Amino acid sequence: MKETSMRQSMTGFASAQGSGLGLSWQWELRGVNGKGLDVRLRLPDWVDGLEPLVRAETSKSLTRGNIQIGLKLTSDGAEGSVRIDEGQLSAVLQAMTRIEEEAMQRGLSLAPSTAADVVALRGMLTTEAADVDQDDLRKRLMENFHSALKSFIEMRLAEGAALSDILNRQLTGIEALVGQAAAAIDARSGAQAERMRGQLARVMENIDGIEEARIAQELAMIAVKSDVTEEIDRLTAHVAAARGLLAQTGPVGRKLDFLCQEFNREANTLCAKSGDAELTRIGLDLKTLIDQMREQIQNVE
Repeated sequence: MKETSMRQSMTGFASAQGSGLGLSWQWELRGVNGKGLDVRLRLPDWVDGLEPLVRAETSKSLTRGNIQIGLKLTSDGAEGSVRIDEGQLSAVLQAMTRIEEEAMQRGLSLAPSTAADVVALRGMLTTEAADVDQDDLRKRLMENFHSALKSFIEMRLAEGAALSDILNRQLTGIEALVGQAAAAIDARSGAQAERMRGQLARVMENIDGIEEARIAQELAMIAVKSDVTEEIDRLTAHVAAARGLLAQTGPVGRKLDFLCQEFNREANTLCAKSGDAELTRIGLDLKTLIDQMREQIQNVE
């Protein structure tokens, strides 16, 4: 399921409900962007073997994103029993003791906590059913989880398609600005040549006592500082590379993020070497569009 010709976003939400064996349940899946795949589960611990199944199924279907998966499981009838979570109880009582000791040291008086206060804390009580066939329950829960996971992936695909459209439009905008930059370079060629002749004349006026190698170095520096042809070529190549990545199958978010850094590097150099108000304006517009594109790429799988 990981390999798909459609781009996935890392943002998504899905839920699924089910019932059976005297129980009702609801799955919820939420996802946001992340550097890798981070799956966090909140499942009833009395359902044997459920967590590794859910984790394995999620890892098979997703490659990136911070994913939160929760399952609420309640009893429909009188067969259910309420159980105290011993680990949670111990942790809460230790925390309460620590708080009371600190309060006493600071001369503060705290109202006494009752058993009802402790029981009301989240996660203190769990509901489980008596004599439930664990294998049957686990099978039903996983069937329902597959449905929720499918809906979750469909939402990520829908958002991924929208992201791809946005990124392609932004690449078209970058391509147009690169074309404007090339046209601006052609338009200023006459003025640029005149400016270089002036710079060359200043160098030649001060050649007394200067080594020939130093003169050649100064002339080379003048040429390099005014030539942005390489930056234009690289920006054009980056646009083609980004479009190629968007057309690929599988995750490409990290590669696109790296490519954005290269886009930004060339735009910065273009601004630094422009020596022309129009070319500087184009370079700044490029930087703005590249930043907007990078924001979108942060959510691409």
